[in-house]
Amino acid sequence: MFKANENYLKLPGSYLFSTVGRKQREYGAAHPDKKVIRLSIGDVTQPLAPAIIERLHKAVDEMAVAETFKGYAPDLGYEFLRNTIAKNDYADRGVDISADEIFVSDGAKSDSANIQEIFTADSKIAVCDPVYPVYVDSNVMAGRTGTYDKNTELWSDVIY
Repeated sequence: MFKANENYLKLPGSYLFSTVGRKQREYGAAHPDKKVIRLSIGDVTQPLAPAIIERLHKAVDEMAVAETFKGYAPDLGYEFLRNTIAKNDYADRGVDISADEIFVSDGAKSDSANIQEIFTADSKIAVCDPVYPVYVDSNVMAGRTGTYDKNTELWSDVIY
């Protein structure tokens, strides 16, 4: 029989960005005459550039053909992508870096949550305040944060 991770149950309330979204909606409803500039998760100010749209369409077409189909990327990311990053983001700006020094992942959230798994559960963590929620939440689930104080909204074993 499986057992749930009891640390997961320590997570307070909702995810920060859900709370921010709820507060934005409440404020907007209470103040319909006010313009709200949203700088929250996923908010953008401009449509995608034509070059990006063109490349996305090309990538979709590539995925429809066996010869150009790409499945899961290799552990460090596709070599063509790492070479492109090395050239366009570094070499073209005078930085000497090779593709084998570049790691392409699926995103910061999973990397942030996964990297802490190399440390023991009794390791101390320190975060800036405010902090991106996954930095603390992943450590809550790993059992490193102690107890949560609803009044201060701080964890007993986190150094802020």
